[in-house]
Amino acid sequence: MNLAYAMGQGGITGQGAGGGFTAFIPLILMFVIFYFLLIRPQQKKSKDHRNMISNVKKGDRIITAGGIHGRITGVEDNVLTVEIAEKVRVKLNRGNVGAVIQTTPQSQAPKDIKSEEKKSS
Repeated sequence: MNLAYAMGQGGITGQGAGGGFTAFIPLILMFVIFYFLLIRPQQKKSKDHRNMISNVKKGDRIITAGGIHGRITGVEDNVLTVEIAEKVRVKLNRGNVGAVIQTTPQSQAPKDIKSEEKKSS
């Protein structure tokens, strides 16, 4: 019995002596994989959405997060006025813009709005 116990001790200490850092390698690899597959793409998507929201302007056609299509008729700090039908306007938080369908060039936006105001007068 003494001999078997002594042989078991030598085998365990021989394997554990060099395994301090190697035990953490699988955890490090898992974190790297999660970073490149989950965390980084989500950060990129969030950054693109923030850029899109900050660049919306009067005259752009948008889709809200709820799926409503409309045209922006007014822009304030954090609130957009969106025309969803003729003479039907709703106020919408900037964060609820899901996508910008069609952007209008800066030079054309005031002309379109002025011509629509003349038509309604």
